[in-house]
Amino acid sequence: MATLPDGTPLPGKLFVVEGIDGSGKSTQLDLIHKWLISQGHLVVFTEWNSSPLVRRTTQRGKKGQLLTPLTFSLIHAADLADRMERQVIPALKAGAIVLADRYIYTAFARDAARGVRPQWVRQLYGFAVRPTVAFYFQVPLDEALRRILVGRPQLKWYEAGMDLGLSPDPYESFRLFQQRILGHYQDMIDEFGLTVIEATRPLVQQQQQVRALLTPHLRKLLRADQSPWREALAQEGLYGRYLHTTDRGLRSEP
Repeated sequence: MATLPDGTPLPGKLFVVEGIDGSGKSTQLDLIHKWLISQGHLVVFTEWNSSPLVRRTTQRGKKGQLLTPLTFSLIHAADLADRMERQVIPALKAGAIVLADRYIYTAFARDAARGVRPQWVRQLYGFAVRPTVAFYFQVPLDEALRRILVGRPQLKWYEAGMDLGLSPDPYESFRLFQQRILGHYQDMIDEFGLTVIEATRPLVQQQQQVRALLTPHLRKLLRADQSPWREALAQEGLYGRYLHTTDRGLRSEP
């Protein structure tokens, strides 16, 4: 079950996907999203660095190369805190499913890779709901790099880890940065009980495995075919942009 930091259980379920760039996690989550909706479940989707409260500030900071490892960490924490209070927790209280493309483990891995003290980052995210299941899509570094770099004209400055001075070459810097991140993810598997999915397996096999692992958690949840679902979400505090996004997501499915 999903639980608040104090251990209070929530009626809904929080499923998150994690992994280095090129692991295929977003593709798998998109398939899970469509599958859950086809089964009649009410699904709320959230993704890393998407809060309207801080998005423009983050974009300005990146464009001007103004973000330090510490301010980068803090601004991403603010992003999640806003989505947690305005989107994730209200949906979970109403009994919906929340799917998160990246979660606190992304911060734990990336911030530590940038030299921020791991324990400090963990304390910073002490406000976050504990997920029902956290999937880690495990892929060798070389395979992930191949997927990312094929057809890419260039890498963004922070994406490549150029702020760390690892290498003057963006592609080598990206490789070294992702290698650091991968190491931190591997350390977290046992620490947080991440559910490992071998991301080198065929896409269909990965999807079948994820669905099988999710199925036992799908009982007694808010369903999209229940007429008052909008009211149930709004009653728990999900409204405005986030409620409209959920509505569009449901109506866009065949």
